Amino acid sequence: MKILITGGKGMLGRTLQRRFAAHDLFVADLPDVDITQAAALAETFKAFSPDAVIHCAAMTRVDDCELNEELAFRLNGRGSANVALACKACGARLIAISTDYVFRGTNPGETPFSPASAEGYLETERPAPATVYGKTKLAGEQAVFDILPESTVVRIAWLYGAGGPSFVHTMARLGAAAGDPLKVVDDQKGNPTSADAVADALAFLLDHPEVHGVVHATCEGICSWYGLTVELFRLLGLTRAVTPCTTGEFPRPAPRPAYSALRKGVLARLGYTMPAWQTALAAFVAREFPKA
Repeated sequence: MKILITGGKGMLGRTLQRRFAAHDLFVADLPDVDITQAAALAETFKAFSPDAVIHCAAMTRVDDCELNEELAFRLNGRGSANVALACKACGARLIAISTDYVFRGTNPGETPFSPASAEGYLETERPAPATVYGKTKLAGEQAVFDILPESTVVRIAWLYGAGGPSFVHTMARLGAAAGDPLKVVDDQKGNPTSADAVADALAFLLDHPEVHGVVHATCEGICSWYGLTVELFRLLGLTRAVTPCTTGEFPRPAPRPAYSALRKGVLARLGYTMPAWQTALAAFVAREFPKA
């Protein structure tokens, strides 16, 4: 299969390069390929003539998006539209990566826009983003489906992968240093997800071209950033103390969802199960930090 990966130099993109190394790959990324340049992008796609495009390129730093809304919409919204138009012109299947931030992230039982189940948001629940990042990613989703209704949008969350940067890498570094107990937020909950688990899910979806629409592909199980850190330190054998704290103790430009877990309704119907977040984290730690 001929596969083109936008944002191919990023953390997920690098993982996809390894996962699909046996295929004919084209890694599209800056400075050579700019998704905001529609005409040049279309020519790149036409020249390679991919069977499938995995669209990872995005502005993903949540606070940066909040501070530069115009750029975020240009990259995440219009850029995704350009990718969809280029796919349509060359007849490629499009799988676009999106995020849990398209949801409000209210705790279960609260209003408005809380998930219908404590297990998280299903693919069919109404998005209602509270951040510029979420709004721009939702704009990208909508543009993709407007241009190519048969596309697949895969929502992921709390991602970490080889080489980082990620929360896991940051906490591993801080945990190895001496100092006072680390304060880690305990009132935000979601699905920690490894890039390897996402890559395996994307491989499954590539083998099932009949799957269209939104697919959630996070690891199974829910925890807080504090819970993730405690498990990471256990796996790494780190002894630095960790104490839970609230989101309010670390104010940021962009609000963080309190509860953004995603339920895997589509994958479940297809008989595909994402790994538990603890299992995926243990496998990642064994590879990324071999002395642990």
